[in-house]
Amino acid sequence: MAPIRELQSTSVPLFGPLHLTILAVVAGVGIILCLLLRRGWIPSTAVRLTLGYGLVLNELIWWTYRYSQEGFHPSHNLPLQLCDLSLWVTVLACITLRPGIVEFSYFAGLAGAGMALLTPDLWTPWPSYPAIYFFVAHGGIVIGAAVLVYGRLAPLRDGAVWRAFGKLLGYAAVVGTVDAILQANYMYLRQKPGNASLLDALGPWPMYLVAGAAVGLAFFWLLWLPARPRVN
Repeated sequence: MAPIRELQSTSVPLFGPLHLTILAVVAGVGIILCLLLRRGWIPSTAVRLTLGYGLVLNELIWWTYRYSQEGFHPSHNLPLQLCDLSLWVTVLACITLRPGIVEFSYFAGLAGAGMALLTPDLWTPWPSYPAIYFFVAHGGIVIGAAVLVYGRLAPLRDGAVWRAFGKLLGYAAVVGTVDAILQANYMYLRQKPGNASLLDALGPWPMYLVAGAAVGLAFFWLLWLPARPRVN
């Protein structure tokens, strides 16, 4: 069977009715959970553990399915994309509430998975399982990270932006090395994705990497503004 990645589809038109409905569902679930948690109407431990272990189960099913369909090909199907990392960091954040893990989950998760939801790079037609998985996984990252911070389960600390951004750059350096060795394109460090994305406006390679890092830092600061600690 041909690799799943070769079966890219545009069956979810960008900002069409289906796409907007999915975005609204993700945002709505996140907002409702945050409001319920802040009012103490639902148990926080049950919510965060359900989100964390739910993401684990969804991910294990996905990778079992993917490898069974296309086999193991290190050049294009290792879980090394930023959203792969964000997902597992969000899992750990939901389970442990460790401040440093929550910080990275919040910034990288909302910026990376949020952008993926806005400009989805689907592999197979909707409503195929890979297409459904894409939105469940990325939506789960956004909901999990938002619930931890805006549900007031794990508030951010001063300096969170710089710590999270430093970790992001470190991870990009590791993935860039893997890309060079395998002639791969994880994190789109060697070329832009085939679908429309913000990278299209940031110039050719390698300039879009520098511009992308600057845009990423700007996104981190925008995400910091509503979540920063308040001084009483």
